Amino acid sequence: MKTYNFFVICIILSQMINTAMSQQINTIPCVFDHSTSSDAVGNRMKAMAEKKATSFELPKNLNDWKVYKEKLREKIIKETGVVMKQDLPLDMKETATLRKEGYAVKNIYFQTRPGVYATANLYIPEGEGPFPGVIVMNGHDRGAKIYKNYSAVGQTLALNGFVSLNIDAWGAGERGTEFGKFEYHGAKLGLSLIDIGESLMGMQLTDNIRGVDLLCSLPYVDADKIGATGASGGGNQTMWLAAMDERVKAAVPVVSVGSFESYVMRHNCVCEVLHEGLTFTEEDGVLALVAPRAIKICNSKFDSNPTFYPSEMLKTFNRVQPVFEMLGVKENIANQIFDLKHGYFPENRAAALGWFNLHLKNKGNGEPVKEKPFEAIDENELLVFPEKRDDKVIGTMTFRQMRMEALRDKLLNSTSIDVKKKRKELYGILKIDKQDVFKQAHIYGEEKGWTKTGIETTKGKIIPILHRKPRIGISKYVVVSHPAGKSSIFSSYIDELNKEGVGIVLLDLWGTGEASSPVADKFDTTLVSFHTLSRSSLWLGKTVMGEWVNELDIVSDYIKNKYKAKDITIEATKEAGLAALFLASLNQGISGLTLYNTPLSYQIDNRQSINSFNMAVHIPQILVWGDISLVAALSEADIKFVHPLNLSGQQIDDKQILSYQSEFEKLKRKTIKKGKVIFVDWGSI
Repeated sequence: MKTYNFFVICIILSQMINTAMSQQINTIPCVFDHSTSSDAVGNRMKAMAEKKATSFELPKNLNDWKVYKEKLREKIIKETGVVMKQDLPLDMKETATLRKEGYAVKNIYFQTRPGVYATANLYIPEGEGPFPGVIVMNGHDRGAKIYKNYSAVGQTLALNGFVSLNIDAWGAGERGTEFGKFEYHGAKLGLSLIDIGESLMGMQLTDNIRGVDLLCSLPYVDADKIGATGASGGGNQTMWLAAMDERVKAAVPVVSVGSFESYVMRHNCVCEVLHEGLTFTEEDGVLALVAPRAIKICNSKFDSNPTFYPSEMLKTFNRVQPVFEMLGVKENIANQIFDLKHGYFPENRAAALGWFNLHLKNKGNGEPVKEKPFEAIDENELLVFPEKRDDKVIGTMTFRQMRMEALRDKLLNSTSIDVKKKRKELYGILKIDKQDVFKQAHIYGEEKGWTKTGIETTKGKIIPILHRKPRIGISKYVVVSHPAGKSSIFSSYIDELNKEGVGIVLLDLWGTGEASSPVADKFDTTLVSFHTLSRSSLWLGKTVMGEWVNELDIVSDYIKNKYKAKDITIEATKEAGLAALFLASLNQGISGLTLYNTPLSYQIDNRQSINSFNMAVHIPQILVWGDISLVAALSEADIKFVHPLNLSGQQIDDKQILSYQSEFEKLKRKTIKKGKVIFVDWGSI
């Protein structure tokens, strides 16, 4: 028998799907009149962000400030997952030393979490010291610390009497999935950390705090004189580090300060996402945590990212400045706007030198200092591992797998499952808004046998559905959902349902089809879909999956109440299949599920195909709570997985299917819930 590469099979299937979709043009009508363009989803998100942002106000007296400060720090620690203090050896190891005129560079790696190491370059001035120390955090260049704009910061700091630690951000530079391959640490890979209860922001912040630990441990560094700087994502890290680690006495974030409100429906990295951030603070609150220590904010007039426009920075700056005034250190906060684009340029380095001279050396007046000339270092010279990487240096994939294995062992070895408690917890992590319920139905007419309906919720959403009544005497309804919208549902499939005579409901879930956001879709063209909506939802204390589950619930209840449906099943594909499964575990009114190409676990084992599912699948703490097998075990519906996949989008072989079958059955026995789970391939249906 001839065998085919899996990816070739995927391409063939994709072509078949595209052909089928092309054959159904105009067979599924639109619910809304699209004569005018709109972005109801995006506009609603922006309005929510604005409402949240304007609700926060910083304390105006010292007593209130002290209480506010401690509560905000505790909340940030909880939401980022940052590890603040560790009784853990740094175990710094050196692989090479470069001798340059006026300074030396040590290529090092050191322990940031138990058994997990970060790679870095340590720039050391000539002389005995002790010198002030500055940690330099890189942005989104895949080369991280070896990128010339960042190595230049280390060079100029060393030439001016500062020890500089340039650390590879988590997942970037030499800390990627595979040795020798630099990769983008954000997008779906970075967001997948939330499944295990971590965040990319928290991972970076933990690393950088350990970087300060390292600087303070060096005999030639003055531990009382520590600074921090970086640009873009590195500037973002600078703000968070300075806010949370009081050992940092002076900070210079470059092209990174704006407002949290502006992150919503913009094109930013997941490393800049504070989970639920806009439910408890704005950016001025975080910047205020730096007071009374010193911070100079540098933005660029011609920045390409609206989040970092000078206007956004000044809005935040003007709100935080009174806190510094209240503490009697008005001079410890400053800003400068450069006639530059987005980046860390010589003008920014001069500004940082002046600020660090004043606040770490008590020298000068804080004005920019002209750089000493230097030549760029060849990037290959700055590699900690030019030939072979130590296994202790790992990326997101390996770290996530290690953590997941421990969590799954705990789940599968549990002696019992408290069903009521687990359902309550699941509601919580999905962030389902129980206040957003059915309000009214708007009927827009009939077309091609469908009743075009908009289901309005109490929070102002309109869910577009197409409804077709069952034949007389049949009370069964099938709700059909696809993560690309109802227009992606095959006409041939609908024809089969028509032959059965069942009632049919097709819907567009939030962010899909007629309920999509043109702005988000445009941003996501170069990334995985739902990148923008997933990030924005997290800022607002929501999840895309929670929105979907709630919408499926609202539509199901509408069918029951309006059309007296007694038997409701849901047939859904990929990510929408997960939403249906979550609903069935929480709402016992769903009698059956047929889930196509839906993952059986939150395990990711292939970096190359990680974008097979969109970013809507990722949910904070889901693997700490359990896994998909536990979701199925809580349901009383009969569940059929058709051609199930893993979360990397790869087909599951027969041996793995047997293992999953055993796992699902084991957990079902522990919940003592009715309903069976079966797995079938395309050839079995």
